[in-house]
Amino acid sequence: MTRIVRFHEIGGPEVLKVEDVAVPAPKAGEVQIRVKAMGLNRAEVMFRTGQYVTEPTFPAILGYEAAGTVEALGPDVDGLALGDAVSVIPCFMLGEYGLHGELVNAPATGVVKHPETLSWEEAAAAWMMFTTAYGALIDIADVKAGETVLIRAASSSVGLAAIQITKALGAIPIALTRRSNKRDELLAHGAAHVIATEEQDLVAEVRRITDGKGARVAFDPVGGPEVGKILEALSSLGIFFQYGALDTTPITIPVLSLLGKNLTVRGYQLFEITQDPERLRKAKVYIVEGLASGALKPVIAKTFKLDGIAEAHRFMESNEQIGKIVVTV
Repeated sequence: MTRIVRFHEIGGPEVLKVEDVAVPAPKAGEVQIRVKAMGLNRAEVMFRTGQYVTEPTFPAILGYEAAGTVEALGPDVDGLALGDAVSVIPCFMLGEYGLHGELVNAPATGVVKHPETLSWEEAAAAWMMFTTAYGALIDIADVKAGETVLIRAASSSVGLAAIQITKALGAIPIALTRRSNKRDELLAHGAAHVIATEEQDLVAEVRRITDGKGARVAFDPVGGPEVGKILEALSSLGIFFQYGALDTTPITIPVLSLLGKNLTVRGYQLFEITQDPERLRKAKVYIVEGLASGALKPVIAKTFKLDGIAEAHRFMESNEQIGKIVVTV
């Protein structure tokens, strides 16, 4: 028996329970991990509240990210050994696996031997944030040096990852945040510019920063009515990525900007990368090298213990964090 996070109904953080559960031996293509730390994402909050792309089947498990040591290997798993320090790339849907617990099984395709320089907390925090940003900015948009990238909800873990990757490419990251109270921290974390969208004219500021050219890429987990302004701030042949749904109201698209600048408006999830073996291989190489060199470094907002999982979810819902929320065993 081991302690696993589960919930038995849709609801607030209080529905989360840490329960004693028998964890089966890993099946073919699976790795069993003795968990040291777990990353918390907005996806887990949405899954718990019934607002995610998949629906929970009760009792429901959850958790996309974890880091720990290999406890057991299922048949047909190569390249790993008992005791290896590993972390997990989200390459499955919530409900299929749940990594928030003391002992968990994960698909071997997503299990990585991370650089030894990472702490358990950093390893647990790394893969959702950097893979999501990598897929949009490098794999799909192929951002080049000198180009400008608009990064909405920039204080989130994925937002900070996008800032780091944009900067590493020699491009210009513009952090978008609602109010200016996070400006100094976003600049300290690598943003070239910060626009407080509730206090400043987004379109005018982007035009000023880019000498009227606009930004080639926008990376947005929010959506909603503000998308129209972001599209107006893009350059010719600009591309807009919608990678989350914090606001589920319909987005507004300015047709003249869409046509006049030949814009691309695109839905995107990291599973487009992690469920494609070759694209996932390239992502692993890029991210492992970046983590090893220090060009990529997870930003930890706050750490909670496993028994405080509900408190960790409440902190996520407060939107006060800058960076990743991590839970430790």
